[in-house]
Amino acid sequence: MYQPPHFREGRIEVMHDLMRAHPFATLVSLQGSGLAADRLPLDVMPELSDKGTVRDHIAKANPLWKERTVSPAVLAVFQGPHAYVTPSGYPPKKEHGKVVPTWNYAVV
Repeated sequence: MYQPPHFREGRIEVMHDLMRAHPFATLVSLQGSGLAADRLPLDVMPELSDKGTVRDHIAKANPLWKERTVSPAVLAVFQGPHAYVTPSGYPPKKEHGKVVPTWNYAVV
C-alpha cells in the first residue's frame, strides 16, 4: 500500500486500537480459484506475539474455510474513519489556485 513516510504509523498499540475499534476487516487470500476477499470480524490479541495475532470466525457456508490456500499468506485490511478534504480551505487556494482535493483515512 502506498504510504508517504510522514503519514506512516509505526506504533503497534495505535494500530491495535484502530483494529479493535473497527474489527470488521477484509481478509484477502489466494485460493485455488484465484484471489478472494472476505469481510470478517477479526479480533486482535496483542499478547500472543510481538506484533499481535488476529483471530477470526468464518461461517461454515463460506468456502474460505474449506479451500486450502495456494499461499499461506493472507492480507487483513482494517479500515477506520475516512473523509473527503476539499482544497477550498487551503491558503494557497486564494493565492494561486493550484491545490487539489484529497481523502483522509486511517487503515491498518
